[in-house]
Amino acid sequence: MATVVNPTRMELTRLKGKLVTAVKGHRLLKNKRDELMRQFMELVREDMELRLKVEEGIKNANRNFVLAKSGMSEEILQSAMMAPKQEVELQVGEKNVMSVDIPVFKTRMRTADPNDIYSYGFAFTSSDLDDAVASLSSVLPDMLRLAEVEKSCQLMAAEIEKTRRRVNALEHVIIPETQEGIKYITMKLDENERSTQVRLMKVKDMLLQEAHQYQK
Repeated sequence: MATVVNPTRMELTRLKGKLVTAVKGHRLLKNKRDELMRQFMELVREDMELRLKVEEGIKNANRNFVLAKSGMSEEILQSAMMAPKQEVELQVGEKNVMSVDIPVFKTRMRTADPNDIYSYGFAFTSSDLDDAVASLSSVLPDMLRLAEVEKSCQLMAAEIEKTRRRVNALEHVIIPETQEGIKYITMKLDENERSTQVRLMKVKDMLLQEAHQYQK
């Protein structure tokens, strides 16, 4: 044994209680690890889909901006984008998932009018600029959700690794050592009991011999 234990009945009772707790904790942690892995894989799949969607949306917006820039002067483009009418307020909260606090993003627009994303008049701007602004506006919720999902993946991956180490420690170190300690103490107590019985039998034999001699 790596750990020296005191072979007493009190220590045996303590180790048996420790073993019950360790086995129960191992089962709960394994269930937690499996559920974390399931939810993590769902987030990973969503992350991949969102990333493709966001990249496609940004690519479309950039393409439209390039087209708009080619058909408009630099001065008109800059003045059109100088004073935005719409604002987005980001509220950051948390949600507990299997003891992991993952972020939750909520957005609130300053105005409810969908046309307020255009901060310019349409007389001197091109439709390509309108398409670019609309593309960025439509991809914004997916970008925020992507950031939320990726941060959640990072936090859950760290928790999975921590839980995995605890499961391995219980499975390969704590539970085997406790079982070995119980086995060691049980053997020692049985050995002591047999030795005590042998001594008692010898004492009984000696007393019987002495009594027989007195009878003579």
